[in-house]
Amino acid sequence: MSLVLTLDFQYKTTIGKLWSALTDSSKLAKWVSNIHSGQAMENNFKPVVGHRFQFRTQPSEWWNGIIDGEVLIVDEPYRLSYTWASGEEKHTITWTLRELEDGKVNLRLVQTGFSNPQGLQGAKYGWGKWSGDLAKLFE
Repeated sequence: MSLVLTLDFQYKTTIGKLWSALTDSSKLAKWVSNIHSGQAMENNFKPVVGHRFQFRTQPSEWWNGIIDGEVLIVDEPYRLSYTWASGEEKHTITWTLRELEDGKVNLRLVQTGFSNPQGLQGAKYGWGKWSGDLAKLFE
């Protein structure tokens, strides 16, 4: 049975700036980091359907430091989806952006494909940390 993680975050920014933070490789490197070391994860992400990309960081004894992905959906600036694979786990991540009142944007994350509750909880922790780092881009 595949488990699903759904999280919503609100940011005081424009939908265009939030979209850019999700799709611009240099901006992604400012908020997607190694959870343990805080080191930015270099990446070659491009918002182009079919583009294969990697996020890379220092390997550890538990992990090779590489996340492989492929862009599945680009509906600028409302929806972005890609695979997210590391080790034996392969997930699908879908971001949905929606403008709210008062200059805020809701960002919904849906991550599917978890094989166990521990992986889901780890992802929940990681995205929670990264969402705080993402918010700093808009200060």
